[in-house]
Amino acid sequence: MSCAAVMSGAVGGGGGGSSCLGAAAAASCSSAGSPYAAAAGGGAGVAGRLPARVLEHVFSYLELSDLMRCALVCWHWYNMLADENSEVWRSLCSRTLSDEAMRSDILCNLPTYRGKLKAFQHALSSHDCSRNVYVKKNGFTLHRNPIAQSTDGARGKIGFSEGRHAWEIWWEGPLGTVAVIGIATKRAAMQCQGYVALLGSDDQSWGWNLVDNNLLHNGEVNGNFPQCNNAPKYQIGERIRVILDMDDKTLAFERGFEFLGVAFRGLPKVCLFPAVSAVYGNTEVTMVYLGKPLDG
Repeated sequence: MSCAAVMSGAVGGGGGGSSCLGAAAAASCSSAGSPYAAAAGGGAGVAGRLPARVLEHVFSYLELSDLMRCALVCWHWYNMLADENSEVWRSLCSRTLSDEAMRSDILCNLPTYRGKLKAFQHALSSHDCSRNVYVKKNGFTLHRNPIAQSTDGARGKIGFSEGRHAWEIWWEGPLGTVAVIGIATKRAAMQCQGYVALLGSDDQSWGWNLVDNNLLHNGEVNGNFPQCNNAPKYQIGERIRVILDMDDKTLAFERGFEFLGVAFRGLPKVCLFPAVSAVYGNTEVTMVYLGKPLDG
């Protein structure tokens, strides 16, 4: 059997397993389980004996969904793709991500090519947002058009129903009177009239207003955050790390690697998406998914 035939069978068949990268691109809600854990066992005859150099060359031409299927063929292929800085992932990064994203500091906290690709898969969606915003060519930054008397938001491409997840968000322009970061269900509105705290305005979203340090949910203020005296105001360009724990049903925040505390507890067991809402014209917000929090 030729290498081409084996590869064709691997790419064309299977594909039923769950994946945080491949299947997540097609589904809107991801699971925290390993994409390979259940199906990566055993050998695969000729496929399992192909030289690493040959595999790397062939894999470097495949797209993300195909690579996820290939990782399920056998341990040899799985181990080849486990190197997150290999030529395979570098090649896919160069084809998928913009030059601006790769050369700027947007992805500076993601040391591997595969991590950068995962961040792109989880970035703010250009199709699940207010009509008054758009995602820039770098693929990670949301730009709000200068529309009067409107509050505009966006959700991430992928939501979460289990596991622990972290992402960074930072403003690259004025906050205006309201600038909210948090999470939302698929049912939460992403646009409304006036200048309001859109995230947290109903029971479908939870938000932290960076302007006045208020926590918001179901149209009510749930106290100040962080819970300390004279909490510093948000500074433009400062990266806020959002930590969603769907197992403990909590939402927490970090600033400058300082843990600020748990903001919300008792989150519902539904698919929750990273989300932002803004009111200031021409302001920009960037979101980068980091994966599982570093503390475990």
